[in-house]
Amino acid sequence: MRAAIRIAALALLVVAACVRTPPHGGATGVAPEMKTSVGPVPGAGPDIDGMANPYAADRTAMTEGRQLFVRFNCSGCHGGRAGGGMGPSLRDVDWIYGSRDAQLFSSIAEGRAHGMPAWQAHLTADQVWKLVTYIKSLRTSNEPQAPPSQ
Repeated sequence: MRAAIRIAALALLVVAACVRTPPHGGATGVAPEMKTSVGPVPGAGPDIDGMANPYAADRTAMTEGRQLFVRFNCSGCHGGRAGGGMGPSLRDVDWIYGSRDAQLFSSIAEGRAHGMPAWQAHLTADQVWKLVTYIKSLRTSNEPQAPPSQ
């Protein structure tokens, strides 16, 4: 019994040491490349206000966006044809954070609360715009690899 209490106490100390903020703004010991953003990243991000999607209605970009959607496992949350899963459907008409191209760019790049990670550290702006172009093609006759009609 005493050994179990000692092990539990030691485990608590280790956990407390890992999550404690270092004094005087020192480093936490976590390498920057090991950190993963989960939501908006502080600081200046890409300036997309008023920026137009350079790939709007570009069928090649739609196909490349579909390939990025698959490669980065977006379907793991949003479903194979973006119809929803544990993440929301991207085929819906109404969107919480807006459906304009710049708003979609922001959602992908910066992430959103409740599960959407920020992808700006992993994707170029060019790739994000191609994903936006693919998402905007959903439910249209231009959609690459559309699901079969029912």
